[in-house]
Amino acid sequence: MSKQKVQISRTELKKLLKELEQWSAPATTLLSLYIPPGRPIGDVMELLRKELSVADNVKLKKTREAVKAALTAAMERLKMFDKVPPNGLVIFCGMNPKTEKLECFTFSPPDRVPVFFYRTDKHFHTEFLREMVEEPEVYGLILVERGKVVIGALKGSRIEVLGEATGFIPGKHHRGGQSQRRFDRLIEQAAEAFYKHAGEKASQLLLPYLESKRLKGILIGGPAFSKQDFLEAGGLDYRLKQKVIGLYDVADVDEHGLHEMIQMAADDIKGQKYAEATKALEEFKRHLVKDDGYIVYGDAETIEALQMGLLKTLLIPEDHPHFEELSELAKNYGTQVVVIEGIPEAEWFKKTFGIAGIKRFK
Repeated sequence: MSKQKVQISRTELKKLLKELEQWSAPATTLLSLYIPPGRPIGDVMELLRKELSVADNVKLKKTREAVKAALTAAMERLKMFDKVPPNGLVIFCGMNPKTEKLECFTFSPPDRVPVFFYRTDKHFHTEFLREMVEEPEVYGLILVERGKVVIGALKGSRIEVLGEATGFIPGKHHRGGQSQRRFDRLIEQAAEAFYKHAGEKASQLLLPYLESKRLKGILIGGPAFSKQDFLEAGGLDYRLKQKVIGLYDVADVDEHGLHEMIQMAADDIKGQKYAEATKALEEFKRHLVKDDGYIVYGDAETIEALQMGLLKTLLIPEDHPHFEELSELAKNYGTQVVVIEGIPEAEWFKKTFGIAGIKRFK
């Protein structure tokens, strides 16, 4: 079976990667082929012919036949092209582990293929495409209190917890006198050591985003004075310190606290997808409660309003079957497209409304 698709959008690529990354094989039979623009098709065909010849030496009959079938299928797909498309070409071929039928995926990705790569393995090599669907801008998230730190990243509309650390800091005691003062100093030293360790941990996890020029800024949250104590401890790399946008009073140092901090920082990260989705959904809910005639929801009513140019904002999940088509239509009418993904109420919105729109007027 062939799944032929020349040009593929970023959204389609994201869905495809989600599927392909679930494939696995008991032997090295899944074929991955990346061809950058400008590479002669003839050279690639010659490589695959040699690999087909080498495959005759595979001892296990089932593995040998699966590899040869994948190579033959890939060569058949290549014959359909006179030259490599402007962004390059990617081919994945192998036996579908669910159906046990041969399938091939042939497409040109939304960004240029960065490398020439061929391999048969127990899984598809999708790592060269992964960055194409990642949000280019990332916000670092740090929640800290005495004895606990949680480090995350806000990528588009998705929050990812990168890591966390805990440490033991003794509580206060009431012995009085010199003993008390000495014990208090030990407590503060333990707290300072933990904050320094937390900064080093955050630096380790966030510096790669800075070095790849994707780090837009850093939000730091936590209870009371913990945020300032954390910054003063000296563990956070000076380059990351320069990226700090603001400090936010957040009680919960956990994943829920990350969501809370982003909502608090909405004005500071204006235009960021998560903040945009949260704000648009809040506006939609306000009109829903008031029943004031400013909103539509469900496919039929929303699409009709969009086609009439009535919508100020289109709220739509990324996996909606007509996402690309409706997004393009929205651009024609100057309608803001807000992707409802990753925020806490995304699933509720999808199940209850599907898609929705906020009108320019009643």
